[in-house]
Amino acid sequence: MTNPFMMPPTGFGPGSQPLDSQDEALEYMPLPQDMRTYSPRIPEVEALGAADLSPALDLLHDVAEAAARIGGDGGNARFDLAPLDEANRALIAETLGSGEVAAKVRDIPAIAVQESVFAGIWTLKSAKAHVIEVAAIPACVTETPFAPHRAATGGAEPLLPGVVNAPPLLVELTDKSAAFDAAAPLHVINLTLLPHTEEDLAWLDRALGEGAVSILSRGYGNCRVTATALPHVWRVQFFNSQDALILDTFEVTTVPEVACAAPEDLTDSADRLFKVLEVIR
Repeated sequence: MTNPFMMPPTGFGPGSQPLDSQDEALEYMPLPQDMRTYSPRIPEVEALGAADLSPALDLLHDVAEAAARIGGDGGNARFDLAPLDEANRALIAETLGSGEVAAKVRDIPAIAVQESVFAGIWTLKSAKAHVIEVAAIPACVTETPFAPHRAATGGAEPLLPGVVNAPPLLVELTDKSAAFDAAAPLHVINLTLLPHTEEDLAWLDRALGEGAVSILSRGYGNCRVTATALPHVWRVQFFNSQDALILDTFEVTTVPEVACAAPEDLTDSADRLFKVLEVIR
């Protein structure tokens, strides 16, 4: 009877052949790194000299109280930094630091928005103001984000060779924009899962135009959020740590959730800021 188990012949299979110089120098894909994590910021008060820092400490205490309140009840609160002197503003800047989310609002004047290391606590700077705002997202981001920075051409955009699936997507986005209801479920078009050409993407970009708000969320990779000139339509693009595009979507919403601080984030930020103030007071 023939034995069903057959030993492989010698001289075959992995490890049976000698390695040459190329095989010995194996190359591996680089692993993800540089993930941003929270670490307590304890400012060096002594480095600011003998200045009276009580105005900054009192304001930060009010900011922490606002974060705790807004984390539970919603809303927003603003704190003007203009009355503070340089030493007090420096203490606030050192305490808050720079977090993951930044935004640019093309207004008159333009506004630079930077989230602190405490999620939901934002610093807003413009030629006219320097304030702290406590909110899920600053009000300036949601006031007129779709004001055209680059006008939308809409359905009048010429159909060039290579444009295949973009026009139906524009019809869908236009329809969802016109019927937008903030209480309705989020509507997403996932371009990553849909067949399309480079010409489709370029056509959609011109047809939708560009709005007044751009947001960058840094963390494990980047997320770039751009308002289009079509109301309630945002382009949301996720990149990995190698800056390769891994998810490309359109969202029809007030503002994409990825850019907003959750209520739990605000409550946690309040707790952490109170703890920092206990150390430096």
